[in-house]
Amino acid sequence: MTSDTEPLVRVESVSREFQAGSQIIRAIRDVSFEVNRGDFVAIIGRSGSGKTTLLNVIAGLDRPSSGHVFIEGADVSTMTDSQLTELRRHKIGFVFQSFGLLPLLSAYENVEVALRIAGAGIRERGRRAHELLDLVGLDRRANHRPYEMSGGEQQRVAIARALANRPALILADEPTGELDSTTAATIFQLLLDVIEREGVTIITTTHDRLVMEQAQRILELADGALQAGVTTFEADKRQAIDVPWLPPMPGDTELPQPVSEEERDRWARPGMHRPAIYQPPGPPHEPL
Repeated sequence: MTSDTEPLVRVESVSREFQAGSQIIRAIRDVSFEVNRGDFVAIIGRSGSGKTTLLNVIAGLDRPSSGHVFIEGADVSTMTDSQLTELRRHKIGFVFQSFGLLPLLSAYENVEVALRIAGAGIRERGRRAHELLDLVGLDRRANHRPYEMSGGEQQRVAIARALANRPALILADEPTGELDSTTAATIFQLLLDVIEREGVTIITTTHDRLVMEQAQRILELADGALQAGVTTFEADKRQAIDVPWLPPMPGDTELPQPVSEEERDRWARPGMHRPAIYQPPGPPHEPL
């Protein structure tokens, strides 16, 4: 039995190393933090900083080389494979950048199959699947397959599926990575609604400034190590170098200068994250 005052997730001195030929790569370095129930936590960092590896370790999809992860007081790092399966089946929901829907199943069936895996009865499966599709605003699209839906709609189905087993924790890996900024805003508002209505905790990796603005806490990884707390603005500047960049225009010789948010949004390319906080001076570059 766990107390509501106990952190839902506790990461203690976790490191993860990989062998690459004769070289040892330290993907995560002595990371420690706690996440309370109902929190919305964003993990940021450049590509290769260890964000996805950290999510995998929290979920028990990968085992730490050293350290421990506790979910509701249970040590995930020492669980057997069958115990980990039960943990993920009943306590954790997953949302992926590429949606991860089964292509031959309808929206309803993608949610319902998660309920089957969780062991729900037939009546409960039907009721809960429709309830969740209604929650994400897609009950009228219940019979549509993924190829008949937009990227934003597919991600809504993925969120509904993640909620199917009434998890305490949702782990989301770049959930807006393949969405335009307007759709991304809708998805993250939905995640905030989910926290309130379903009482879940969300840990997400992201490069999206919008997520940083909405998150209650920001954890930054650099070369696998957790950095000191940063403000949203500071985090956004650090992310700028990791956003797809436009080639310099002929004659650009000055250092990049700050531009207004209105300008950045004006020249954002469809399908990109929100544009970087810096842009070379001169006329805005045409989208590629």
